[in-house]
Amino acid sequence: MIAQPYHLYVERKDASKNLARFYAMSIESNLFGEACLTRRWGRIGTSGQVKTHQFEKEQDAVDLFLDLLRQKRRRGYRAIGSVASQ
Repeated sequence: MIAQPYHLYVERKDASKNLARFYAMSIESNLFGEACLTRRWGRIGTSGQVKTHQFEKEQDAVDLFLDLLRQKRRRGYRAIGSVASQ
């Protein structure tokens, strides 16, 4: 059982480079009670690619979630509708 919801959707856009990418992550439980981190990424407007990681401990999934979030922020991805992106 996941203690709290973890969902993220960020985008990176640069019209001069024809760049329009998205990155989405969420942590949910599977049928066996394991924590699963699901990642989706690709060009905005497409279904993109999907990768799922399974963990016995929720904390391991959260650690990877936060590490990937830091990587995406360093690369210029920003949350949609946040004050920081305006």
